[in-house]
Amino acid sequence: MKRPLNETRSKLWRYQSKRKFVRFTRRFEEGFARGYVLDVGEKFFLLALLGEGMGWNGFSCFRISDVRNLTVDPYAAFAEAALKKLGEKIPKKPKVSLVSTEEILNSADRLFPLITIHREHFDPDVCWIGQVYRIEDGEVCFWEIGPDAKWDRKPTFYKLREITAIEFGGSYEAALYLVGGNSERPE
Repeated sequence: MKRPLNETRSKLWRYQSKRKFVRFTRRFEEGFARGYVLDVGEKFFLLALLGEGMGWNGFSCFRISDVRNLTVDPYAAFAEAALKKLGEKIPKKPKVSLVSTEEILNSADRLFPLITIHREHFDPDVCWIGQVYRIEDGEVCFWEIGPDAKWDRKPTFYKLREITAIEFGGSYEAALYLVGGNSERPE
């Protein structure tokens, strides 16, 4: 397992340095994720994510070990031409640290009003959106906002090692925050 992980990490670095538009699958999802690799860490990498409507839809941090079929997107020329004509520039890399899951969560939480976490080993069809309350003892205490844009009364704890992806800056998170605002959590 270590050899393919290193090969995938090397490809990610190469595609990042050459600013290649990539696509790949993940073992938890059907379909492709597409975009530009903005940074590569030991376990996670940061992708500027192309949305369904040919526009940018925030950023995703995916575990490298979950990536399958990583390649330069065969339709990159079309996607890049369409993005250029639509005035969509490649998003700048946010100052999110990929050193560890904890660092990703803390740095993304400082920069974005809401973040999304995935625990696809446990429930591949569900994500949790909210704000980091604190991280300790290998768990994130996460204050969640529901699909009705209402904040939960209490935070929920998730083990850091169970998190398979972290997303932020997307249109759905922006809409939830627009309607729901900040949580009224005790400090």
